[in-house]
Amino acid sequence: MKPKKESTTSVVRNKYTVQFKEQALVRAECDGIPKVAQDLGLAESIPYSWRSKRRQTSQPFEEQKLQQAELARLKRENAQRWPF
Repeated sequence: MKPKKESTTSVVRNKYTVQFKEQALVRAECDGIPKVAQDLGLAESIPYSWRSKRRQTSQPFEEQKLQQAELARLKRENAQRWPF
């Protein structure tokens, strides 16, 4: 029997700052998303998803991050108070 080969591929996810996302979207308003994605070395779908998230909430990314952090804090607090 041949030994099974293990897959050693791993997905690397880049984290982009809030400022980077906002600046990329501002630039995309002028130059278009395909051009900006190519210039920044991003998959074209990434700026589209950033734009979609911003439109859904009508809030800048920074406010979204603050709300997510507050929600996570409240969930942790709830978990400590109600262990079941």
